[in-house]
Amino acid sequence: MDSPFSSSALHGVRVIEMGQLIAGPFCGKTLGEFGAEIIKIEAPADPERPGVPGGDPLRNWRLIKEGTSVWWQVQSRNKRSVALDLRQAEGQDIARRLIAEADVLIENFRPGTLEGWGMSPDELHALNPGLVILRISGYGQTGPYRDLPGFGVIGEAMGGLRHLTAEPGRVPVRVGVSIGDTLAALHGAIGVLTALYHRKVNGGQGQVIDVALHEAVFNVMESLIPEYSAFGAVREAAGSALPGIAPSNAYPCTDGWVLVAGNGDSIFKRLMTAIGRQDLADAPDLGSNAGRVARVAEIDAAIGTWTAARSVQQVMETLGGARVPAGKVYTARDIAEDPHYQARDMLLTQQTRDGYSVQVPGIVPKLSGMLGSIRTSAPHLGDDTDAVLAEAGLTAEQIGLLRSKGVIQ
Repeated sequence: MDSPFSSSALHGVRVIEMGQLIAGPFCGKTLGEFGAEIIKIEAPADPERPGVPGGDPLRNWRLIKEGTSVWWQVQSRNKRSVALDLRQAEGQDIARRLIAEADVLIENFRPGTLEGWGMSPDELHALNPGLVILRISGYGQTGPYRDLPGFGVIGEAMGGLRHLTAEPGRVPVRVGVSIGDTLAALHGAIGVLTALYHRKVNGGQGQVIDVALHEAVFNVMESLIPEYSAFGAVREAAGSALPGIAPSNAYPCTDGWVLVAGNGDSIFKRLMTAIGRQDLADAPDLGSNAGRVARVAEIDAAIGTWTAARSVQQVMETLGGARVPAGKVYTARDIAEDPHYQARDMLLTQQTRDGYSVQVPGIVPKLSGMLGSIRTSAPHLGDDTDAVLAEAGLTAEQIGLLRSKGVIQ
């Protein structure tokens, strides 16, 4: 029988995922969608903590259906679950056995955790010289903050993002999703693919990828530091506007809000003509961004007055006809009902192992030569423990003994 991983770009790449929650597992999810085999190591239920479920805590985050988070159905598709207690020496031995045959190890524990288990990068590379090790942590593996606990939201704050996500003078708000974790995961995926390519063309040696949550956020902060360096300018929160680029803002309609990006020179002229402000369209000083920034309050007021008398749909139709970028603020319902999402296979139906179907996000990016895929649904805790350990050479008797000791589940 053909392997379910045989037709994808990353077929043959074996990944051991030892992280939990978001950053590490999102990276594993991304690699798995393009064919990598993802073996997820999770902690078994602890008999000393009755009532506390084992496994990745994400299994129990947010909305639960049939005992499991629906978020889990997205985050852990295409993965195999091995319930293995890494606190026990025998569990660590099994992990090393699996890592010895892997291409990639993903972990997002606090720095020093792997070392405490006898799995430092040096020790693992002695075992498997070609291993690519992705380490995601709050502050990185070096530096004075390395040992501090760090979550994605802290990385967003330290990376400079949280300072900007507010209305001027009001409390900084979070983006609404764990964007710091996801940015770290995507940087990690880039690092893994780069390291695998480097291994292929440079003699087969693996390496360590060190991703800090705050650095992943900082990397997308655009001109924040150059502006401070060159001008001493500290960029401040600006609500829905885009400071220094005009017009680009959210404007009220009779039934909601619409985002309008009229910041290109020719786009601005078309926008002003469409809203009946030919005087602004023809103003010489508004023909460039610098002039528009100087009069941004006047421009925003003109656009806002026009949109406030119309519905979102009317605004979208008028500006679409004028070839001005505009968009409504989508809710989950808007996304689920949108024909463009459907046409691009960004809404897929996934059958869960609990017996129900759920709609989930599709796969990004889209490659012309092959598509990512959902080959298997998200596993129950330990679904693949016996199969993976058997593939690693353990006998049924050895597996049974480990289970009796609580090393596996």
